Amino acid sequence: MAKNELEVRTKQFSLRVIRFVGEFPKNNIGNVLGNQLLRSATSVGANYREANRAESRRDFIHKIGIVEKEAAEALYWLELYNDANVSDGAECRSLLDEANQLVAIFVSIGKNTKARSTLYDRTRKT
Repeated sequence: MAKNELEVRTKQFSLRVIRFVGEFPKNNIGNVLGNQLLRSATSVGANYREANRAESRRDFIHKIGIVEKEAAEALYWLELYNDANVSDGAECRSLLDEANQLVAIFVSIGKNTKARSTLYDRTRKT
């Protein structure tokens, strides 16, 4: 998947979460879960864009790690909301699927970049 496509995909994920959270119940549970989910889910796209503008490979690896953590956190809040059976679960399950895919993508990007960086460092030293 191209960088630009993943930027669009993470932005779409954020927008879907914003609309989803807008339907949360207006009570303590909805407020707490909604705020946590909004923060982590919208951070995925913002931090991915920042990673794509990293100043070095090391900086990129660090920033992709942050993206991975934010995606995993969003996944956690979605799981919690889904498991609490607070609302109709169709959109939540769809968002859970997307969050799982995003976590897998960012884990893969991080591992592959680290591996290439290590290989580059080894060949450079010889």
